[in-house]
Amino acid sequence: MAKRLVIVESPAKAKTINKILGPDFDVTSSMGHLRDLPASRLGVDVEHDFAPHYIVIQKRRKFAKQLQEAARGREAVYLAPDPDREGEAISWHLERLLLDDDEAEAKKAAKRSAGKSGKEKPASPKGKKAAAGRNGRKIYRITFHEITPDAIKAAVQHPRPIDLKKVNAQQARRVLDRLVGYSLSPLLWKKVGRGLSAGRVQSVALRLTVDREKEIEAFKPQEYWTIEAELQKAAGGGAFKAQLEKIGDKKAEVKTKADAERIAEELRRQSFAVGKVDEKEQRRYPKPPFTTSTLQQEAFHKLNFSSARTMRIAQELYEGLEIGEAAPVGLITYMRTDSVRVANEALAAVRSFIPKRFGKDYLPAEPRAYRSRKSAQEAHEAVRPTSVSRAPESLKGRLNNDQLALYQLVWQRFVASQMADAVDRVIGVQVDAGPAAKSGSGGASKFHLKANGRTNIFPGWTQAYQEAGEEPDKDEDRLPDGTLPPLVAGEKLTLAGVTPSQHFTKPPRRYTDASLVKALEENGIGRPSTYAPTIQTIVGRDYVRRQGGSLVPTQLGRTVTEMLVEHFPEIMDIKFTAEMEEELDRIEEGHLEWISVIRQFYAPFASRVTTAQEKMRDVKREVIPTDYVCEKCGKPMVIKWGRFGQFLSCSAYPECRNAKPVPTGVACPQPGCGGDLIERRSRGRHFYGCSNYPTCRYTARRLEKDAAGADEKDASDEGDESKQ
Repeated sequence: MAKRLVIVESPAKAKTINKILGPDFDVTSSMGHLRDLPASRLGVDVEHDFAPHYIVIQKRRKFAKQLQEAARGREAVYLAPDPDREGEAISWHLERLLLDDDEAEAKKAAKRSAGKSGKEKPASPKGKKAAAGRNGRKIYRITFHEITPDAIKAAVQHPRPIDLKKVNAQQARRVLDRLVGYSLSPLLWKKVGRGLSAGRVQSVALRLTVDREKEIEAFKPQEYWTIEAELQKAAGGGAFKAQLEKIGDKKAEVKTKADAERIAEELRRQSFAVGKVDEKEQRRYPKPPFTTSTLQQEAFHKLNFSSARTMRIAQELYEGLEIGEAAPVGLITYMRTDSVRVANEALAAVRSFIPKRFGKDYLPAEPRAYRSRKSAQEAHEAVRPTSVSRAPESLKGRLNNDQLALYQLVWQRFVASQMADAVDRVIGVQVDAGPAAKSGSGGASKFHLKANGRTNIFPGWTQAYQEAGEEPDKDEDRLPDGTLPPLVAGEKLTLAGVTPSQHFTKPPRRYTDASLVKALEENGIGRPSTYAPTIQTIVGRDYVRRQGGSLVPTQLGRTVTEMLVEHFPEIMDIKFTAEMEEELDRIEEGHLEWISVIRQFYAPFASRVTTAQEKMRDVKREVIPTDYVCEKCGKPMVIKWGRFGQFLSCSAYPECRNAKPVPTGVACPQPGCGGDLIERRSRGRHFYGCSNYPTCRYTARRLEKDAAGADEKDASDEGDESKQ
């Protein structure tokens, strides 16, 4: 047995670190949290400063005992969970577990310390590098942001005490979430259905999707037209297209087909000439290396990965994989971060690598510095490869397809972030049409058209990385930039054709994994570690369903949101939720005391819970009449609520127990069928089937009415749901 023990959260991480530290250390894992609030009761003493009652998790008791036994007789124990609030809290709980074991061993029949009584506050000797254990054993906290030999050895050489401010911030979050969840979830069970949940972050995320769906439903498309002219140089040469921009000195706003055809016909009678040519160089700058949020967004756009899938694969890359070397290798830095900071050593390595790989022209004179968001934890680094010299092509055959794809994304983005600007030549051409263009008199032309050209002069960082196209927020129907022939002001042009095109303004896009993560981050809701679990939760509760690449709220999700907004406006308020996150940050910084934050929140919240228990809408008892007739007994069918939302039930229940899904109002497309499509479930997935099953076996993953509605504009987001 080695004299020193290192404890991490996962076996994969333990395996990688064990190979790095060698025989002088034993490395084991805690398998995540060992202690937590009890699942069967509130576990928070609201009358005594919200003291949490922690217990060893039932399923983890075996691991807890094994860790206590493994720590006995050691000179030192190093607690090495992740370098964030959650990891700090796990370390504190491990420390308490080991110190409790020491005391139990020393006193045998004596009671455990006051901290074991269940009502405890974080406490650790201040000013010491370690808690003192039995027989002089020390308990240290070590952190690292990458699992490499240099980082692990440096961490062991520079241990520190547990950061109680971080522990208090995590404890505040845990107590806050328990108070909210343990109050609201039973309320939903009583009023709506069993198995539902509400939470401080998940319910606000759900509200975003519901509010967006309401915007889409309320949207009224507006017709508008664009008019393009295909032009050629009068002296011969290349053709190009220009789009009508102004009529006289006013912006061209064409609303109807009649106006479009009238203007097009008028254009066909005009003469055309180049009005002016603006030419300039435009520099495009690389984006910073990934944070958790931007990694999830880009992996969705480029790889069609859900947020949860991205984080699972990133965890594997971080903890270490077998790639044909003597030991497993951690391939990327810690993946839960909101910082774009890069360690000086990594910066030097990538600046040395770039000229060797791409040439000296691709290295800027000075390293690029990026600014993180205001609330970012700057002690963390951006997500980057642990070794820039380990290029993605060297790992083919060593990693599975998902791992290689995500690693390549991280590697390319990091390398590009320190490369030279891409440089384009951008040309803007104004084309004039009218009497002035014909006569050359210099008078005002009646029509002005616009054409844009872009030619790359120097690829710069785009040699390493191509950004994914983002989801546009507004209608974009202007001509894309293309290659223009050489043009000079005053040059005559020949008209080859005029084409009017009809368009309609589009509603906002439904949220996707990527855009919801972006919205959560921009609004200050949650933190890097919560984005993926939040989306998983609202999908898992059937509040939201994946439809193509979009997140679509269900009737259940909408109803729950409306009820919570009515009775708990603060909990469902985006600004309030963001301010609470800021207060947690201030606790971590030592500027706020966690108990006072909880106390200020709890009194008005508890009052609203009491009121809601009496006045909240009781959906379970609601019965909605329908025109459907029970085919078993002939009585009318009614709509009721169950765990998974609305369903049709015979009004004669319980004498007649006939129940089935509510028809969607969409007719089965099978010729001669006459049935309606209804929603069905199978193995946790949703699909639509014919109400005449098994006579008609038609099924569809989506409703035709949806395909022609709000999701039509989401064609770029379509993907295989099995890949989510």
